Amino acid sequence: MNTCITQNGYIPSVGLIKVWIYFLFKFVFRIFKERIMKKLVWGFVWMGFLLPAAQAQVTASTKTAIGEEGPVHWLTFEQAIEKNKTEKRNIFIDVYTDWCGWCKVMDKNTFNEPLVARLLNEKFYPVKFNAEQTGDVVFNGTTYKFVPYGNKGSHQLAMALLNNQMSYPTVVFLESDYRSVFPMAGYRKPDEFHKYALFFSEGHQKDGQSAWTEFEKNYKSPYTNPPQPGN
Repeated sequence: MNTCITQNGYIPSVGLIKVWIYFLFKFVFRIFKERIMKKLVWGFVWMGFLLPAAQAQVTASTKTAIGEEGPVHWLTFEQAIEKNKTEKRNIFIDVYTDWCGWCKVMDKNTFNEPLVARLLNEKFYPVKFNAEQTGDVVFNGTTYKFVPYGNKGSHQLAMALLNNQMSYPTVVFLESDYRSVFPMAGYRKPDEFHKYALFFSEGHQKDGQSAWTEFEKNYKSPYTNPPQPGN
């Protein structure tokens, strides 16, 4: 038998040590493999639960974007044009994209605010318009299409409403006769947005260059805390 003798007794030969190392490595590898497989199986199980939930959440968010389930009764552009045929109102358009983070912040903080929502519902036809939607839109005898470029693209109607200044979020106030369009880029907090929306809802944009200055002088913000007695 291939062994070496020491003062303490026998020790395994180099060949036997190699055999032990081989079986030890094989044992450890099997345990590692079993643990990895368990994690993969549990991962697929969780995906089976989470993916339907995520899809349901996306479906729910789509429903609140267009319809009357949220604070603002959002319409499609076509629906707003159709309603404007029987009852004239200015049209408010929130031009957004799915990847725009500040668009989502404005949805949550500004459009969900009760005073803003009431103003939009009562004085405008509020519209959600995805600047990257691919469907055609017919408006005033013109068919507007999606224009692809690079990995994405933009809709021609969004380009027209935003004067080719494609930044998001941008809100647009469109007069009921469609003659004038007023885009306003950037995120707006509820108190700031309310002022602009009230300005357009009362038609002050038609009063000349000094209209905004005069409006600001007389504007009383509903968000300002009233003075307390004794102050």
